[in-house]
Amino acid sequence: MYPDLHGQRVMISAGASGIGRATALAFLAAGARVHICDVDTRALDALLGEQPALAGALVDVGDERQVERWFAEAQAQLGGLDVLVNNAGIAGPAGHLEELDSQAWRATFDVNLHSTYYCCKQALGPMKAARSGAIVNISSTAGIMGYPLRTPYAAAKWAVTGLSKSLAMEVGEYGIRVNAICPGSISGARMDGVIAREARASGKSEEAVRAAYLGQCSLKTFIDPEDIAAMILFLASRAGARISGQALSVDGDTHTLANA
Repeated sequence: MYPDLHGQRVMISAGASGIGRATALAFLAAGARVHICDVDTRALDALLGEQPALAGALVDVGDERQVERWFAEAQAQLGGLDVLVNNAGIAGPAGHLEELDSQAWRATFDVNLHSTYYCCKQALGPMKAARSGAIVNISSTAGIMGYPLRTPYAAAKWAVTGLSKSLAMEVGEYGIRVNAICPGSISGARMDGVIAREARASGKSEEAVRAAYLGQCSLKTFIDPEDIAAMILFLASRAGARISGQALSVDGDTHTLANA
């Protein structure tokens, strides 16, 4: 579908499962050269075993030194960088703000926001030298609207949206495009965990919380990781060559996060 992605050099954080895995597989199918990282050893080893064309490293992207080592390793193999996908994220704690654990709050920012900063910082050198590049940061619908009982997650994702829009203005003159994607509720084990934690925090049943999430969007459905991967490939391709500084929702038309 995107022949211009053939041979493109791509780095994806948290690439061993969920959105990251779907995106890595989509870029491989398009003929790109892909280097992923992940903090989950089992998932990383399993995917690398399935996909011999894929390169990867065990990295905690909340640690700047580990990010620096990942970029050094990946750049030695790829010889440059055309596309960076900042996908790493955690759900963070659920509950009323005054009851939240401060360490869990900071961890939410380390993974969801600071990792994006660390990776963008490393990517800009090779991209500026090439005077081209595409950076896609995974924000959330929680990065464009309020999200009660999930304030650390929402605050971090709003920051990712702001980082993306601001960076796009800084680097546009170098031919580098920066966009944020705002996924809705993604189907899978992580969403199941979110629902369980919010049920405990709110005193509702898991079935009621799940039904509320489904009722938040016009399409009445969760989003598949492949839906996000499709948007990422579009933004990285020539088809998205004039799109930058945007927060693009792929969320089934989510209209509120207030009734989960």
